[in-house]
Amino acid sequence: MAGFSVYQDSYIGATIISNRFIDEYMNEANDAQLKVYLYLVRMLNANLETSVQDIADRFNHTEKDVLRAFVYWEKKGLLTLDYDERGELAGVHLVNLCRSEAQGPSVESTHKRSDNPFFAETEKKQEADSNKDLAAEPEKAEVSVPEKREFSSSEIASIGEKGGTQLAFLAETYFGRTLTPSDIQTLFYISEELGFSEDLTDYLLQYCAEKGKKDFRYAEKVAIGWRKNGIVSVEQARGNNLRYDRTVYDIMNRLGKKNVPTEAEAEFINRWRNEYGFSEEVIFRACDKAVLTTDAGRFNYAEGILKSWHEQNAHSIEEIEEAELKFKKRSQGGSVSGGDVSFVRNNAGSQNAPAKKNLAGSFGNFKQNEIDFEELKKRAVVN
Repeated sequence: MAGFSVYQDSYIGATIISNRFIDEYMNEANDAQLKVYLYLVRMLNANLETSVQDIADRFNHTEKDVLRAFVYWEKKGLLTLDYDERGELAGVHLVNLCRSEAQGPSVESTHKRSDNPFFAETEKKQEADSNKDLAAEPEKAEVSVPEKREFSSSEIASIGEKGGTQLAFLAETYFGRTLTPSDIQTLFYISEELGFSEDLTDYLLQYCAEKGKKDFRYAEKVAIGWRKNGIVSVEQARGNNLRYDRTVYDIMNRLGKKNVPTEAEAEFINRWRNEYGFSEEVIFRACDKAVLTTDAGRFNYAEGILKSWHEQNAHSIEEIEEAELKFKKRSQGGSVSGGDVSFVRNNAGSQNAPAKKNLAGSFGNFKQNEIDFEELKKRAVVN
């Protein structure tokens, strides 16, 4: 069974379970139902995809157990299920419990507060901190989302004349198929009602296609999410997507970085993945070389390595290893043939003049006792 996406009305940066879930729903649910719901929330906040088979394997349940749990929570109103044209599960929409009315008594209304002075003091401090935060940060108004409506034939013709035809052409190119009338309606809803610029709509279509989500129901949900988050430019959308991209953080960690990527760092990562077309495994290999070689300028160093591999048309681990092996063979005896760069020192301590070609042939794989790394690092910086 194919994988499916998990999404909700709003996104948060941690796995948090609503108090209402504990107060009203946890008591009646069985073991499988609890595990399935909690795992869906966990996957949602990690921005990861999952599948019925994945959940069944993880918790040692059958796929029917998982599907029954989905149906149970759908009846309880905690999620809705999306199906594709073939009737297969395509998405699970987790309902935001904070936006619906409570159906039963809360823990606060059924339990006596503790008289322990420690808890009383803690409660006062929490209230004071909360008031301080509210005073320092004005409440952010929620961005409204227009209701989806059906465009008339005359409106569609008018929109087509002012740029809608170009958007439809881009959508057909990215999704690899002819748009249906329903697709056209959704495309114009995104551009006209949600107010997406042509550039932002173009980026949205690219983003969905790159994730393998070539349908307008998914594009519409992403667009609504961006609208609610106040995203109005490609730069904002790209930054928002990076926050939830696990691969980006894996690359950052590989380079010894723990921070959210800066704009410059994000440009490096986007270039490696999109322009150069390298896989995660190849990028990790370059990052490991950069970390072992230098403490400063690791992004620039990794850029030099990956750019050289790209120019040599070496895009797989096998191609890279073959090229490195050839370079090592050419490097035997202290010199490099075939126009490759040489940073080898002779026995007298003088340095051979480097050939007038950049790092493209070196592949960043040298013996430390033979290499002038300072010179190498200077040449590895690529603007």
